[in-house]
Amino acid sequence: MTLQKYLKIGLSVMALATASVSVADMTFFRIGTGGVGGTYYPIGGLIANAISNPPGSRPCESGGSCGAPGVVAIAQSANGSVANITAIEGGQLEAGLSQSDVAYWAYSGTGVWKGQPPAKKVRAIAALYPETVHLVVGINSGIKSVSDLKGKVVSLDQPGSGTLVDARLVLAAAGIDEKNDIKAEYLKGNPASDKLKDDKLDAYFSVAGYPKSSVVDATSQGKASVANIDGAVRDTLLKENQFFAKDTIPAGTYPNVGQVETISVMALLLVSADVSEQTVYDITKALWNKQTRKLLDNGHAKGKRVTMETALDGVPVPLHPGAEKFYKEQGLVK
Repeated sequence: MTLQKYLKIGLSVMALATASVSVADMTFFRIGTGGVGGTYYPIGGLIANAISNPPGSRPCESGGSCGAPGVVAIAQSANGSVANITAIEGGQLEAGLSQSDVAYWAYSGTGVWKGQPPAKKVRAIAALYPETVHLVVGINSGIKSVSDLKGKVVSLDQPGSGTLVDARLVLAAAGIDEKNDIKAEYLKGNPASDKLKDDKLDAYFSVAGYPKSSVVDATSQGKASVANIDGAVRDTLLKENQFFAKDTIPAGTYPNVGQVETISVMALLLVSADVSEQTVYDITKALWNKQTRKLLDNGHAKGKRVTMETALDGVPVPLHPGAEKFYKEQGLVK
């Protein structure tokens, strides 16, 4: 935890003591994120800061908190999408961040959730920003597109990951058989990148907001590039999977790499159906106020892509009634 967060908590505790309020006046709202080195953790922290408004805080109009009344939100480091949804379903978290594809599979009991009870408590507050499917290729691999993966050594990410399922969908859309057409390995992004730089791997898949540090490192060393996922392959993926969307990695995002056409899933802010309608309404309203806009724009590179205009893009699970009420008021839901 940073010094800034300690100071914020300390000030909140002082305010509570001064106001002589009880814990009963507060609504604790735990948000599961990801590892401290990823994007989920800092974005989750910004959201927690924005939506918190402990009893005794100064009013928004007086320069105080503009969050949801009585809410004390806490961003917790976690293992990402699957872990967050599992914790929401089990009641260990009120909310969490997740890839939209993983949320879809969890709610429907398919994909990485096949064989498990569907996660029927999962509801959406908002889509936050796109997480891009990267096909990272060795600079000397000769791979320019998905079809060029045939006969190559390709990492698809670890079993149980959303990236693995996404990678398999991409391969299937290109007519590539995982067992017979490639030599598949199952490594996370950083180990895969290291192996690629050592010329022991031809390509790997990674689903992440760009720029991803390991890809920046490999491309800056002249060891890697990023291949397109476009044309008929992308058309098939978009037609068959409602959670995918077109995406473009701008030229220069990665050193020595031009514009890349690909697909993405959305990072979602999910919440438990057990949280009250009023609380979620207040949280959704706080998420999209002007003060939060400043926090997002200044707090993280991905923050500027978190907008109310895209809040419903690629959301494959039901909205929480509290969020739906807010979006109806804004004319985004009929």
